[in-house]
Amino acid sequence: MSGQGRVWLITGCSAGFGHHLAMAALEAGDRVMATARRPEQLAGLLAAGGDRVRAARLDVTDPESVGEAVAAALAAFGRIDVVVNNAGNGSVGAVEELTMDDLRALMEVMFFGAVAVTKAALPYLRRQGGGTIVQMSSMGGRLSMPGFGAYCAAKFALEGLSEALADEVAPFGVRVLIVEPGAFRTEFGGGRMHRSAKIDAYEVSTGPTRAAVDGMDGTQPGDPAKAARAIVQMLDEPEPPLRLALGDDAVDNIRAAHERLGADLDRWEKLSRAMDL
Repeated sequence: MSGQGRVWLITGCSAGFGHHLAMAALEAGDRVMATARRPEQLAGLLAAGGDRVRAARLDVTDPESVGEAVAAALAAFGRIDVVVNNAGNGSVGAVEELTMDDLRALMEVMFFGAVAVTKAALPYLRRQGGGTIVQMSSMGGRLSMPGFGAYCAAKFALEGLSEALADEVAPFGVRVLIVEPGAFRTEFGGGRMHRSAKIDAYEVSTGPTRAAVDGMDGTQPGDPAKAARAIVQMLDEPEPPLRLALGDDAVDNIRAAHERLGADLDRWEKLSRAMDL
């Protein structure tokens, strides 16, 4: 790494975690290729970062724009040290309420898009012998709940792929960090949230989830600026975790999910093991 700090490529920088990560990287003295589907929304970041920040259009569902953004970062800064897959949106609706087109569109952005960006950057990270891929997942990448099946499916898929990826790229000095936030004060529950058409019968199970989503913006306990600084801190840790939970709710809910899984394993262990010929 040069004396000018790390070089970041971050998707979805127009708001939320992407914006805060870009600001935290700049505060750390690093350089940033900030990207968004509409780069004109990044004027504030450009003003804050001066010559240490550039902006590029990147739509994770458009392979050409992915390649162009990676090339732009390399042209501007000569290297890439941190790739953050942050672009995405939420979705609420019972499985039966989801249309297949909506589910595929969600997976295109939150799973296949993240994979496309990862694959575009990996040849450069391998050749330079180091770097970090930060996958912005969620506590919903470890557990699910009524109404969040589509969103959690995308995050589960990203985490499964990233766990394999971490072992695949470790010999090249490349690390993977899966970030699992709980409820943070971003725009998750607002206009970025897809809502499936309702089937009245599911009010009994998904109604509370829909109500929580509709009232969450501005009430979430998590501070996204603190989350961004925690992620920057992880880059300097000699032995960082593969997964980093962020927020009291993330820690509590993930731990409870692990305990339920462990209890089921213990309860049915005798039957589970009695399968040999």
